[in-house]
Amino acid sequence: MIIVRSPLRISFGGGGTDLASYYTKRNGFVVSGAINKYVYITITKPFEKGIYLKYSQSEKVKKIGEVKHKIFKETIKKYSKNLNQIEITALADIPSGTGLGSSSSFTNALIKAIFENNGKKISKRKLAELSCDIEINRLKAPIGKQDQFISSFGGLKSMTFKKNHSVLIKDLKMSKKKVSELEKKLVLYFTNFKRDSNLILRDQDNKSKKGNSTILENLNSVKLMGKRVEKILEKGELDKFGLIMNEHWEIKKKRSKNMSNKFINRIYSLGLKNGAIGGKLVGAGGGGFLLFYSNNKKKLKKYMLKFGLREIPFKFDFKGTTVLR
Repeated sequence: MIIVRSPLRISFGGGGTDLASYYTKRNGFVVSGAINKYVYITITKPFEKGIYLKYSQSEKVKKIGEVKHKIFKETIKKYSKNLNQIEITALADIPSGTGLGSSSSFTNALIKAIFENNGKKISKRKLAELSCDIEINRLKAPIGKQDQFISSFGGLKSMTFKKNHSVLIKDLKMSKKKVSELEKKLVLYFTNFKRDSNLILRDQDNKSKKGNSTILENLNSVKLMGKRVEKILEKGELDKFGLIMNEHWEIKKKRSKNMSNKFINRIYSLGLKNGAIGGKLVGAGGGGFLLFYSNNKKKLKKYMLKFGLREIPFKFDFKGTTVLR
């Protein structure tokens, strides 16, 4: 049995500028961190011939063309040699549609596992590139590249997305002490809303392609915010990072009327009055997870419990997509 895990991520600044509709015009820049919440893929050879897939549903087919799950179908068709007899299972610590980049983590883990099953190695960069190819080029998802790269590499990274489609990756220069301190001050809450991020991202993508000045200037501001985040974190000025999260969120909300809702806005506002000094919705928006920065986590947690919001404790992952067995 082959077991591969791939981390989910939280984005700190610049999200949205990693879409080709933006970065091919003005270069993109994102700061992200991989976290120790994972998507797992296992591959075994079943007793009988056939393609067996297990995720939130189960599929048993004879031919790859009969597979319903799009990422499974496209990836197996392109990379697997065992098209007649293979069983693949997907498990996740966090459900999809929650803004933590699960689809790209899934694709990374699946490609890595298939390569391992074929007896082949693959570099972290190549893995991210192949994952982008599946999701963006072949399946036409209106998404960016940060999820595939941060999940593959792991760690705390800044990423520059160049006009020629190349990606420059840099480790944030932070001491272990500061990383640990940052982990202790961040609190992640599930809003109890799942959403299809493609709806928000497709609207942004279409407007960017058409040269919509409002959306492009909004993304310019978000990119500059990402560069400020990089400098602040590397200086270890963590409370400043907490405050800049508020600025980032206010700018991000202007990108789409579907970015937030009344409940999320209320929780966010009350969080700032009860222990948090900053926060933002993680991912494309519309639901998923609220990330708060707090110097008084005890007060914040106590208040959030009143709304039935569940904290998801986490630490940063520095290994990226990894073969466990």
